[in-house]
Amino acid sequence: MGFFPFVIAVSLGVSSFSLATDSSATSGAPHLSLGRTSTFSVQGVSVPGTPAKYDRVMVRRFGSPSASNVLVLVPGTLAGAGDFDIVGPYIAAHVPNLQVWAEMRREGALEDNSMLLRVLHGKAKVQQAFDYYLGWLVNPKITNHYQPLEDSQYQFADQWGLAVAMGDLHNVVELAREGGRRTVILGGHSLGGAEASIYGVWDFDGRPGYKDLGGIVGIDGDTGPVTAGFFGQPPITTTSQAQTALSKLASGSPWLDLLGFGYPWISGPFAEVGALGTLKEPNSPSIAQMSSILPSELKPPVETTNEAQFGYAFDASTSPAALALIQVHSGRLAVSGTPRRWVDDGPTPIEDVAFDFSQEPLGPVDWYYPERLTIDVEAAGSLTQTPAATALGLRLYHLGQVDVPMYVIQTSLGGTDNYVASAAVAYQRASQIPSVTVINRASTYSHLDPLLAAPSHNAFLQSVVPWIKQLPSYKR
Repeated sequence: MGFFPFVIAVSLGVSSFSLATDSSATSGAPHLSLGRTSTFSVQGVSVPGTPAKYDRVMVRRFGSPSASNVLVLVPGTLAGAGDFDIVGPYIAAHVPNLQVWAEMRREGALEDNSMLLRVLHGKAKVQQAFDYYLGWLVNPKITNHYQPLEDSQYQFADQWGLAVAMGDLHNVVELAREGGRRTVILGGHSLGGAEASIYGVWDFDGRPGYKDLGGIVGIDGDTGPVTAGFFGQPPITTTSQAQTALSKLASGSPWLDLLGFGYPWISGPFAEVGALGTLKEPNSPSIAQMSSILPSELKPPVETTNEAQFGYAFDASTSPAALALIQVHSGRLAVSGTPRRWVDDGPTPIEDVAFDFSQEPLGPVDWYYPERLTIDVEAAGSLTQTPAATALGLRLYHLGQVDVPMYVIQTSLGGTDNYVASAAVAYQRASQIPSVTVINRASTYSHLDPLLAAPSHNAFLQSVVPWIKQLPSYKR
């Protein structure tokens, strides 16, 4: 079904634009609310072989639509616009004359969030959602269930790489700029931070991307001319390497399979159904723990509540190292009780994680993340036009000219080999960037903490707000 119902199409300049008022869930904690928000669609670039209905992206806007500055945020690998549902409202409320836009890449349209929405709005129970998305995989008696996409029908997504992402994002930025009447700051988390870095050097039909921007923000993600490659991955630099990667992609699934189950979409339901269980039935015995579908390394050694099972899977102290992309510093299992509850003693309350990961539409997880995007970002890591970049259709022409301020925050993941900080400094040295602000929380934060930590303890929010306010191009 996807996440595009209940929108009214409106024509606005270069982009197709749709508006809808969200009625998303709120919480008793004052910072757990989407605040003043709306969603709209933006026409994307036309991709050969892709059905026209997928040539668009969705955006959630926080704050006043009349604000003269726009912070556009891009999600990371396997992530969606919902990742910014805590920091977006906070930044919009604490920076005067600023609205925040969270982009959902085009593949978000491939998700079926129908049962998630029913549970979120009290029309179904958490067990029903678990059975619909996950339980049927191990229980053949469940006949009403999610229908996964057939890879063979979506091979056109092999083209959904960086050129497509940059084209779609450019349309979002152009809409946000409103012909230059508004200042746009471009940022992102993880791979989204890399996209923000790359946007500055990208050539859009002769116009450098940096000319659209007043600043670049990398939230545990960026890229620059360092030898390690994107997040320490071996860089793709030669034509042969690019062709090998494309050949492997063509012979397999278009989608990244993070858990290795053979079901690339499954990371979304695991996280989002778990979040709903925590939000709606926090103290009930864990539904996921009792199912054989949940990997053993994610199961606590004692019987737990829904909330405790969710916390155990996300907290850096108990979550498997392979899931570093979703980890936070939240807390621990209680020392007693049956079922065991969760005890918050870190900067990121598990309630915050559950709130963020339960929001639909425009959810926090990218169920069908295109492998091509990872290939292209690994080739774009140096921000220069290597033979691989040319072979992949990238346009990295303007590194030496980029002249806007940059902010980055680094956590334990981005701090591996000091990558985020080193890439930002290397970017500045190779360009005309006047200043780089680096916040290093590699020893105390996991990858999602900057997005989900309570604002009073959130080093990202406490540092990026004053940084935005002092930007030279910021319209007061």
